[in-house]
Amino acid sequence: QGRILEKTGLCSQITFGRYVRQGRKLGLDPKLFIQDLQFDKVPVRVYQPKATSGGPKRGILFFHGGGWVFGSLDTYEKVCRYLSRESDSVVVSVQYRLAPEHKYPAAYEDCLSATQHFLQHLQHYAVDPARVTVCGDSAGGNLAAAVSQTLAGRSDLPRLRAQILIYPGLQALDFNLPSYQQNRGVPLLFRERAAFFALLYLNGDALHMQEVLEGSHIPPDMRLKYRKWVSPDNIPEEFKVRGVKPLGPTDFIAEVYETVKRFCEPNLCPLLAEDSVVHQLPESFILTCEYDVLRDDGLLYKKRLEDNGVPVTWYHLEDGFHGIISLYDYCGVSFPSGKRGLDSVVNFLKSL
Repeated sequence: QGRILEKTGLCSQITFGRYVRQGRKLGLDPKLFIQDLQFDKVPVRVYQPKATSGGPKRGILFFHGGGWVFGSLDTYEKVCRYLSRESDSVVVSVQYRLAPEHKYPAAYEDCLSATQHFLQHLQHYAVDPARVTVCGDSAGGNLAAAVSQTLAGRSDLPRLRAQILIYPGLQALDFNLPSYQQNRGVPLLFRERAAFFALLYLNGDALHMQEVLEGSHIPPDMRLKYRKWVSPDNIPEEFKVRGVKPLGPTDFIAEVYETVKRFCEPNLCPLLAEDSVVHQLPESFILTCEYDVLRDDGLLYKKRLEDNGVPVTWYHLEDGFHGIISLYDYCGVSFPSGKRGLDSVVNFLKSL
């Protein structure tokens, strides 16, 4: 596999991409105590507000975005500092293993391990067991949703107070939903890249990307089964005004399905979890961006949560695009709507 990656120039692409996105080392923060630790062998960075206010603080587990391939503790340093300072919370940023070197379920398992470890040692960080939240953007939103589902039925750990999903990617069945059609060429995440990252995370290679984009990787009976959850019919009409055409099904290719059938596992595609799991989920915050291929993943999950009686706070950035939160104060660049999005997360946290 390494050879295939090298042949396509993929390894050098990924190495270069990681280098570009690595973020700058920041100096000390006068308001935060920051330390690098390991939670159950998983590297984490813990941000603790220095000011001691009355009583235990909120806890936030943060899983960064980057298509499961890019991103690091440094890349999201400013975002995590901001969340910790502004919401007066202890933030644990998790450095999960990245694809393609570490395939699914490595990233998910790391996030779950770090979360369980934190939940077992809250008193050490003066965190209130009733106010711990998982949070992530993009691929990190996917991981937060998966961890939240896994912990929903556990009685041996403190129950999560909430989940915060920032433009999450939640399914790999349909890359032709309205938002995929409308925003296929909008940076920072093109339609092809979304499938490419999902395949890299699943298999460590992006073979069969074309078939997956066309939808020939899912058997007709499964498509039918999941139609109640993954369908343009569940997207509100106002999101379809920007040119969407109904697409007929493509021919199913069994050998492609054989290589990607784990796309039907909820730990990889949380939108496919059964109702019995979804209705146990904690209060949720979902942020979507209009100009984002993943917009409809968020809208579909919002509907599923609401249908199952889970309270949802939804924040939609009309002028937002994918990745806008990670660009907060990034190399001197900042978008007003990115700051609005981040502040909407802080406001939600303060309400918990």
